[in-house]
Amino acid sequence: MTEQTPRPPADDEAPAGGGPSHRPHRQGLAALTLAAIGVVYGDIGTSPLYTVKEVFLPATGVTLDAHNIVGAVSVIFWALMLVVTLKYVVLILRADNYGEGGALALTALAAGAVRDRPALRHALLLLGVFAATLFYGDSVITPAISVLGAMEGLQVVAPSLKPWVVPISLVILLGLFMVQRLGTSVVGRFFGPVIVLWFGALAVTGAAHIVREPAVLAALNPVHAWEFLTTRGWHLFAAVGAIVLALTGAEALYADMGHFGRKPIQYAWTGFVLPSLALNYMGQGALLMRHPQAIENPFYLMFPPALLLPALVLATLAAIIASQAVISGAYSMTKQAIQLGFLPRMEVRYTSAKEAGQIYMPAVNWALLVGVVLAVLGFESSSALAAAYGIAVTLTMMITTVLTWFVIRQGWKLPAPLAAAATVFFLALDSLLVAGCAVKFLDGGWFPLALGLLLFLLMSTWARGRELLMQSIRSEGLELQPFIDSLDPRTIHRVERTAVYAVANPETVPQALLHNLKHNQVLHERNVILTVQFADVPWVPMTQRVEVEPLGHCFWRVTLRFGFMNTPDVPKALTLAESHGLTVPPFETTYFLSRETVVPTPGSGMLHWRERLFAAMSRNASGIVEFFRLPDNAVVELGTRVQI
Repeated sequence: MTEQTPRPPADDEAPAGGGPSHRPHRQGLAALTLAAIGVVYGDIGTSPLYTVKEVFLPATGVTLDAHNIVGAVSVIFWALMLVVTLKYVVLILRADNYGEGGALALTALAAGAVRDRPALRHALLLLGVFAATLFYGDSVITPAISVLGAMEGLQVVAPSLKPWVVPISLVILLGLFMVQRLGTSVVGRFFGPVIVLWFGALAVTGAAHIVREPAVLAALNPVHAWEFLTTRGWHLFAAVGAIVLALTGAEALYADMGHFGRKPIQYAWTGFVLPSLALNYMGQGALLMRHPQAIENPFYLMFPPALLLPALVLATLAAIIASQAVISGAYSMTKQAIQLGFLPRMEVRYTSAKEAGQIYMPAVNWALLVGVVLAVLGFESSSALAAAYGIAVTLTMMITTVLTWFVIRQGWKLPAPLAAAATVFFLALDSLLVAGCAVKFLDGGWFPLALGLLLFLLMSTWARGRELLMQSIRSEGLELQPFIDSLDPRTIHRVERTAVYAVANPETVPQALLHNLKHNQVLHERNVILTVQFADVPWVPMTQRVEVEPLGHCFWRVTLRFGFMNTPDVPKALTLAESHGLTVPPFETTYFLSRETVVPTPGSGMLHWRERLFAAMSRNASGIVEFFRLPDNAVVELGTRVQI
């Protein structure tokens, strides 16, 4: 993908050359940079609401004095420089998978780099899937902590409103999830300007307090950060566990690269977002150096009383936007996982006629809402949620570093000493961050980790179950080519239509075809044995979309290939078969589908409870008709029982 392209074209727009470099420039660099500020940086941009306050809680053991204030702000600043700027903006953003980023895209890159080592490739796939599941923990906690953190400004405006913080937060979150079905195109136009205003407010208020207490600028010296960390003793991890809150949202830089391109994200960070965050954190430090009692809520107390209410409104809008970013990311991540074979099919609604990436998934939406509501009711404050926040994000950061090693060493062929030095350096940083969050495990850190492990169990069970299912179908089915060769077309009644048999294994005879011959004693004029494959790349160009193989006796084997970001529109893709000598008329075609009923049996497959879990997931998978955009009035479904 060219760096100024917000997304690849829809399937019917794809240029003949395919590939990212051939996609048109839809928006200018300035417009994309503005949009990136709105979507990519909403999460990390709301961190000033609660980070500094958490660093000086009694549990961290950090005394509120000028020396520690400068040290803590210095650690925050240099963490932003090393982890976000150096690791993600400079290095990780270069590891694009045909322009796409994120845990699954990076996993596909790393697995591709070691494809000649099957055991290692399988291990990397599982590691990447685990990183993806941790993203869902972030998707639950980010809306809860962002909105709660913003609403806690009510206590500053009027202490009597404290009991209303949780109810109002729940109303806002409920409204946010309710409007998801409408799509993000309308709201998205306001994301950029609102977040620009938000970062502008962060910078201006921070600078105003720095002018009053310029001594805080000593935090720019990394020596203060080093002294702060090395003098903490065993309290180091508690302090780091609070400081890591300033880094949450860093993974979004990489995950959203496919929407905006590398350069808009880099320009937005270095030119606007990083300076604004640095000024605000230093401004909060300056405020605390002059008025230590402001630790109650240093962010809101930076504003003069007359601007408290506007600041509260702006913070609420910023929190909603930050929440929207991870919710949309959860939809995209789920769609990728489905098409890579790690989750069963779910309903996907496309909310824009122009942008294929704008989707809504009802099952994911309501599952997230339940998780967010439980988080708000269970933790009740941003401080309590801060204990749960971070462990999923830092583990994802560590897994990203591990996967990147295989990309830069095996894929890019960088010299081993350089690749090893970079990997060890960032792994050391990641390990410190993970250890800092691990001390909060019993205080709530278990929540996103448990959620991630549960999802990993579901995804690994589904992937293994599908593998066993394919093995069973392959072992019990009739070989296709010998079956076709044995047919005598003169003795079989022909129907002047086209039959498309969608199968998982193109080497065996579809059950629906056998039923047609056995019970109806008919054979269609044209018979297409169709297999749909999803590649481990984001986009498959139209020139590589279809493969047609004549089998004789009016049979064809057709393979359709989609990337995990493509929209799997099967009827549209089948029109491409005409250039290969096969015409599939849209109004003269019947699609025959097989819905397998999985029967768990004792044996060498999976543990019996996992087989039962897979069977339940299979029963509740959404229909293949909607997923592949098949015409409702041209589909015949037949059920088969398959033992695993």
